[in-house]
Amino acid sequence: MQDVKPDGNRTTAPVQSRTPDAAAPDAAFPVASPPALIPQPPPSSGKPGGRSKMQLWLVLAGLLVILGGGAGGWYWWTHHQAALPDGIVWGNGRLEADDIDITPKFPGRVATLLVDEGDLVKAGQVVARMDTRDTEATLRKSEAQLTLAERYLDEASANLVQQKTLQKLAQQEFDRTQTLVQKGFATDELLDQRRQALEGANAALNAATARIGETEQAIAAATQDVAYNKIEIADGVLVAPRDARVQYRLVNTGEVIGAGAKIFTLLDLSKVYMTMFLPTEDVGKIALGSEGRIVLDALPNLVVPGSVSFISPTSQFTPKPVETQSERDKLMFRIKVQVDPNLLAGHIAEVRTGLPGTAYIRFDPNVVWPARLQSKLPADTGSSAGAVPK
Repeated sequence: MQDVKPDGNRTTAPVQSRTPDAAAPDAAFPVASPPALIPQPPPSSGKPGGRSKMQLWLVLAGLLVILGGGAGGWYWWTHHQAALPDGIVWGNGRLEADDIDITPKFPGRVATLLVDEGDLVKAGQVVARMDTRDTEATLRKSEAQLTLAERYLDEASANLVQQKTLQKLAQQEFDRTQTLVQKGFATDELLDQRRQALEGANAALNAATARIGETEQAIAAATQDVAYNKIEIADGVLVAPRDARVQYRLVNTGEVIGAGAKIFTLLDLSKVYMTMFLPTEDVGKIALGSEGRIVLDALPNLVVPGSVSFISPTSQFTPKPVETQSERDKLMFRIKVQVDPNLLAGHIAEVRTGLPGTAYIRFDPNVVWPARLQSKLPADTGSSAGAVPK
């Protein structure tokens, strides 16, 4: 069909056909496009790179599924293993020992330090000496005063003997003169003289006796001074009161310190325990002496037996470093599970404090300990008297 322009010239132009094309959608029957909410796989370009990315995504998805299932299985296994029978409670804590402070009784200068941090010491072992030269000089002075008092006592004793003799003589002369006066062979004047002489002898005897008592008191005082100075010198030698480990050294040689100032802090390795915190419902079930077990995080294969040695009479908020199975805002009771001292006796060098772990307490004696909480000690013990691990 031809179009005619206004100027009358004819031009030829193709006219679009109105015939429906087979590849195009019919206007009368429109085809809806896929919903946008349904994700469509990326169109495959037919190239190897697109297929590799698809396979990679599938592998990653499979790994996530496997890891998720493994984690769930591990969670179930660990919680199944940690399950405890009724009659046993547990709590977290740290292995501790009592502190022993080595301090001087008197102020002075530190003369010698014989141990250092980390050393093991035996009961009665000398760990430090104070400078006692001034006290030793005072001791020598006291000893000299004691010797002088003893010499005074010897003199007073001799004087007492002399006064007793004079008093006896005066008494005899008075008695004779009194007899002579009665018979008329002596005058009353002579009798008065003999009486006065006797009274003077009696007074001198009393003075000599008192001098003896005074000298004995001087000897006692000098003796006490000597003893005091000896005690002060002996207290200048500082010894460990029991088997222990030196935890801290707080002074150096030559320092002048006051009475009661700390020189060393020792750990009493004969009294090792784990402190734990339990809620009211658990504390009400246990008693002093209840059997316990201690498992350290660093050595989970060792199970150390113990017993409850302390139950706090008052509740408290748990300290921040302590993790508990209950919420922190609840009041807890402090419990000590102590290791048997006989078990520790032969293994003092192996004790390490401060290690975190878990303490278990069996409040029902009819309950059997699980296999994983049966007493497991180092093989070299050879008996139930085991050791505390390093």
